[in-house]
Amino acid sequence: MRLIKTKNYEQMSRQAANIIAAQIISKPDCVLGLATGSTPIGMYQRLIEMYNEGDLDFSSVKTANLDEYKGLTRDNDQSYYYFMYNNLFKHVNINLENTNIPNGTEPDAQKECSRYDKVIADLGGVDLQLLGLGRNGHIGFNEPTDHFVKGTQCVDLQESTIDANKRFFEDISQVPRQAYTMGIGIIMSAKKILLIANGADKADALQKAILGPITPQVPASILQLHPDVTIIAEETALSKMPK
Repeated sequence: MRLIKTKNYEQMSRQAANIIAAQIISKPDCVLGLATGSTPIGMYQRLIEMYNEGDLDFSSVKTANLDEYKGLTRDNDQSYYYFMYNNLFKHVNINLENTNIPNGTEPDAQKECSRYDKVIADLGGVDLQLLGLGRNGHIGFNEPTDHFVKGTQCVDLQESTIDANKRFFEDISQVPRQAYTMGIGIIMSAKKILLIANGADKADALQKAILGPITPQVPASILQLHPDVTIIAEETALSKMPK
């Protein structure tokens, strides 16, 4: 596990973008596992800048997103498809047919989870998986539980996650209570993993993920077992790490 400490969010975003860019340059038809939320927005903005400067070509890149709220349509401004389209896809030359996100409108959870597992298998797996970190240690929407789940799953979101995401909605009652997410097994099968963390509210989860016991109660702790993980975090997110 490689840990990179940055002074602020902007530096974290640039460092993360450099790693994603290096993956695209070294393998133009790579499969990127992508994440949403407030943390990666600056990184996506930097990737767009690099594309506009002529330094990146997304035309052969394929993507698979970690998760999607169950029940939201793609055109809902809080869906993760909407997020990805407006924060990255529409600004670069990626082929939208090469982008993959769980279908939040599929009511049959078993059907959708099986479909998304097959999508990732057909892609040949993920070359580089981007992750954020939940306040409770979740990655994707894999919430703390009593076991690690291998494949795509439909999860009941915990109250701490709903509370963290309510700022994106007009009212907490509008926050979906379920989501589709890549399972821990799929995440761990990626060749490389890049986790980015920002803010003091992530410090406890990050410390447990890096130094604590490997337990499904802190889903991110499983990353200790992956052979190629890079964590980029700004200094407040690392405030509970030993000096």
